[in-house]
Amino acid sequence: MDLNVMQKLIVFALPVIFAITLHEAAHGYAAKYFGDLTAYQAGRISLNPLRHIDLVGTLLVPGIILLTSSLLGGGFILFGWAKPVPVNFGRLRRPKQDMFWVAAAGPLANLAMALFWGIVMRAGLALHNTFSEPMLLMGAAGVFINAVLMVLNLFPLPPLDGGRIAVSVLPNPYAYRFARIEPYGMIILLVLLFTGILGSVMWPLVEFTMSSAVALVGIKFEQFLTILMYLLK
Repeated sequence: MDLNVMQKLIVFALPVIFAITLHEAAHGYAAKYFGDLTAYQAGRISLNPLRHIDLVGTLLVPGIILLTSSLLGGGFILFGWAKPVPVNFGRLRRPKQDMFWVAAAGPLANLAMALFWGIVMRAGLALHNTFSEPMLLMGAAGVFINAVLMVLNLFPLPPLDGGRIAVSVLPNPYAYRFARIEPYGMIILLVLLFTGILGSVMWPLVEFTMSSAVALVGIKFEQFLTILMYLLK
């Protein structure tokens, strides 16, 4: 029996909350470590998801997309964003160099969580009890959502983390010019998303990330994909 929309939402709830919360908190922690207390003073270095939820990006947009795709009989798709953690790069001890680690902290947190949810799946395979199926489904959701968030955020386009990383490693004249794209970054991203270009670029990298995460915990990628496809269809 296929899962209904409400069941899918329940399965995705914890992985999505942890993915958003730890990603944003990691940025704030890294900024604090390198000298910028902006996020700390704003109370954003927190595991409380309410501090990171954006009303439009985290709730309204994903809800509308999910409802529309369900009513139109499409696949289970989801897109959204969290409230960015405030970072004053000028307050970092070495602004250009430290920007790299502050930006990379979020995707690295997602990578760690992908591995964690892979371990949850491995435990579900070993238990053979009533908790096995929920653990397998939630684990697959966690690996998937964190792989997607990691790869998406590493896309080299300001204001995404990958854009910040690019600015930190480019020579100053090129970094300055590249950073000027930022006001148009989300528009460019949405155009790439709805034209299918973003998906075609991202999916091989998402697939590689997922296959690596599950392989490290001893799960065959084909077995993982079977569970994921059941969840997403």
